Amino acid sequence: MIPIRDDIPSRSYPIVTVVLIVLNVLAFFYELLLGPAELQRFFYAYAVVPAKYFTSRYGEWWGAVREYDMTELILPIFTAMFLHGGWLHLGGNMLYLWIFGDNVEDRMGHFRFLIFYLLCGVLATAAHVVTNANSHVPSLGASGAISGVLGAYFMLYPGARVVTLVPIWIFLHFIEIPAFFFLGFWFVQQFFYGTLSLGVESAQTGGVAWWAHIGGFVSGAALVHFFKRRAYLRPRRFSW
Repeated sequence: MIPIRDDIPSRSYPIVTVVLIVLNVLAFFYELLLGPAELQRFFYAYAVVPAKYFTSRYGEWWGAVREYDMTELILPIFTAMFLHGGWLHLGGNMLYLWIFGDNVEDRMGHFRFLIFYLLCGVLATAAHVVTNANSHVPSLGASGAISGVLGAYFMLYPGARVVTLVPIWIFLHFIEIPAFFFLGFWFVQQFFYGTLSLGVESAQTGGVAWWAHIGGFVSGAALVHFFKRRAYLRPRRFSW
């Protein structure tokens, strides 16, 4: 299922959402300028490598701190949110951010939304690192932070309608699906595959950070009430 748009108009211009999309696109274009070897080094430096946070035994965090400079451990948590592994990876993430981010930003306000987005990204990364402690595969992408936005939208606008492109047999159909069902199904799917991936090397599970998605969504759903503005006039849906 591919979301096309929702039916909740935003009352303000989503400047933070737009800036985040632009930064992700610019970062990807920079990646395209790098050669294969240089790109690999770039990913290992600025994407999250879970094994860096642990040494010989699961949980020896302080051992990892002694082995790595703190910058090597903290900086990638933020830079990885703006890196992507291909056009489809980038396009899919930015589509979800554009469709669902504007309403969440509108409900929170620009600055609160930015802090919320980054915090969800950090918590999503933590979930991925803990569940893939032995992995040396770089984890990158905005999907963890965007999952937090989806979790917030799920709590704020469960009755919204999401126009979705759905393949039925050999034909494509546009169907309006309640946000509660669309995002609920998305989360159940992430949880199903995330559970299957436990104990399996990341390279063998297709390189998808399922637990970053799960952690981001749960974080967003839990934190949204601390970030949303109290005084808020609910926008009307589009009428056709």
